[in-house]
Amino acid sequence: MTATPPPPSESAAPASAPVGAPAASAATPAFSPLYQQIKVLMLQSLQSGEWKPSTAIPSEMDLAARFKVSQGTVRKAIDELAAENLLVRRQGKGTFVATHAEHHVQYRFLKLFPDNGDPNSEGPAQRQIIDCKRLRASTDVARALALRQGDAVLQVRRVLSFAKVPTILEDLWLPGTPFKGLTAERLRDYDGPMYALFETEFGVRMVRAEEKIRAVLPDTEQCALLQVNSQTPLLSVERTAYTYNDTPMEMRRGLYLTDTHYYRNTLN
Repeated sequence: MTATPPPPSESAAPASAPVGAPAASAATPAFSPLYQQIKVLMLQSLQSGEWKPSTAIPSEMDLAARFKVSQGTVRKAIDELAAENLLVRRQGKGTFVATHAEHHVQYRFLKLFPDNGDPNSEGPAQRQIIDCKRLRASTDVARALALRQGDAVLQVRRVLSFAKVPTILEDLWLPGTPFKGLTAERLRDYDGPMYALFETEFGVRMVRAEEKIRAVLPDTEQCALLQVNSQTPLLSVERTAYTYNDTPMEMRRGLYLTDTHYYRNTLN
């Protein structure tokens, strides 16, 4: 069992500077609100696996006693973690660690919707795993995954179809060590979302992502997989997904066919 870090005092204390950050001068010390310090401690429990996906975390009262702070302070920390989709409140049941296996978050990072606006109208996506192979990281993949060029990575290629129409072609790269043992057969045999597989079988939970979007035309191989011609405009979405502590765990390039679908994002 890992030792629990000493709780902060109820009077807000200076936060330690992030690794690599310049030290604050004596005249302008850096202070962090107490609830933010509690949030950091709770994130440590999530990252260490003390609180596992889909399980309940301790009550606000228990956490307040553990960290020696008020329940209001704990509640504010939980509110932020819930807003970031790391925790889920359930009325009358408590607060649970969010999981990609839950239906309402399965497609949290998939922003493509049918023109009728109802993501359930087409049923679940049909998935075709084209390939899963181990190779050496290229310069751009290594940079995105914070690896060294030539480090081992896994590359997965798959096609997602809706109503039997190929709609998304994805290539994704994963660091080799955390995903050791991942194969095309394992991906084909798993019935749930890919991120749920990463979470349950490899202990890697994607908590946020950054995307770059542009319009492109497909090459010959992409035309064949998506069953389109070379003049069909596609939406190219390049995503880097992160686990806790902003550690990159996936680089993904997707080509989206948008003649019957649209890309929707919510800005807060």
